[in-house]
Amino acid sequence: MLLNLIVFALSLALVLFILYQNFKKKKRIIAGDIPPRAVHRLLLKYVRFYAKLSPAEQEEFILRAKDFLSKVNITPVENLKITMLDRIYVAASAIIPIFGHKGWSYNNLDQVLIYPGNFSKDFELKGPETDVMGMVGTGTMNRSMIISIGALRSGFEQAGRGNTGIHEFVHLLDKADGATDGVPEYLLPKELTQPWLEYVHRAIANIRKGQSDINPYGATNEAEFLAVISEYFFQKPDKLKAEHPDLWKMLEQMY
Repeated sequence: MLLNLIVFALSLALVLFILYQNFKKKKRIIAGDIPPRAVHRLLLKYVRFYAKLSPAEQEEFILRAKDFLSKVNITPVENLKITMLDRIYVAASAIIPIFGHKGWSYNNLDQVLIYPGNFSKDFELKGPETDVMGMVGTGTMNRSMIISIGALRSGFEQAGRGNTGIHEFVHLLDKADGATDGVPEYLLPKELTQPWLEYVHRAIANIRKGQSDINPYGATNEAEFLAVISEYFFQKPDKLKAEHPDLWKMLEQMY
């Protein structure tokens, strides 16, 4: 009888230990404590910006990405299943625009909502005008970002100039000074504000004339231009430098 009790107690202890370890593992993943080697392999394979960094810079990138994941909730919507790679894509989208600014973090963001498809400006998945791929929330959705899973993934898995994740995080950078106006005051020295706006207005005019390779959406306003040209800068820096050297130089100073 005593032996049976001992065996039962040991078995129960083993089960509880396994459950506790699984809980800790799940908690670590939720908190962004993904094994660095796994993060490195995925970043190296899918994030071109990361692949071009030095080993020391890559280590810093991973630390900052994990810190971001520990502070910002990433929440799938409508029973969407997201992967470790999707979480890494969100973190990479966040860190790429601020990597040149070591002391900067997103104090204006609490959560990223990942939708299974495009949505409306009212955050609805069904109905008319569900053509939005990403958005920085306002009003009741303040301190939130919304992005579709397809847009998030394609930003890193295709070789073009577009990256919705980077686009939306640039809007957050722009918004950090209180105004989403295409002039990110935390990144742009005051003496460069006027030259930057002059470049922006000339570039928007060229887009509207059909004389530019920049995404036409960038001609919507100054804020959208900043987000669109930043996508271009981080996705295709060599091409941007060749096609728009003045803009490239300004963005290089900014980022």
